[in-house]
Amino acid sequence: MNEYKMPSNDERLIAAAIYVTSFFTAFVGPLIIWLLKKNDSEFVDYHGKEYLNFLISYSIYSAISVVLMIILIGVLTIWIVGILAFIFTIVAAVKAYEGKEYRIPLVFRILK
Repeated sequence: MNEYKMPSNDERLIAAAIYVTSFFTAFVGPLIIWLLKKNDSEFVDYHGKEYLNFLISYSIYSAISVVLMIILIGVLTIWIVGILAFIFTIVAAVKAYEGKEYRIPLVFRILK
């Protein structure tokens, strides 16, 4: 979104729903919402891509943590990854509802 245009209430709710539904269906719910609404709203498309990039990145971090459990450091890192994922999901949902673009930290931008 090059020029800032305040998204409508519906766009903000749908974008926030992408993050909120992730607590119940980590992948399927947000993917369905994004696929259904990405062509209707640039704002929803942005947050859908951001969530999917977030999911991919933090899945990789979790897999690395599981491997690191062999040398015991993974026990700590898996907790850190889980806590960060929880916090960043809540922050992203709030920012989406406020109508703001939010770039989740430590995310690989695979989907552009």
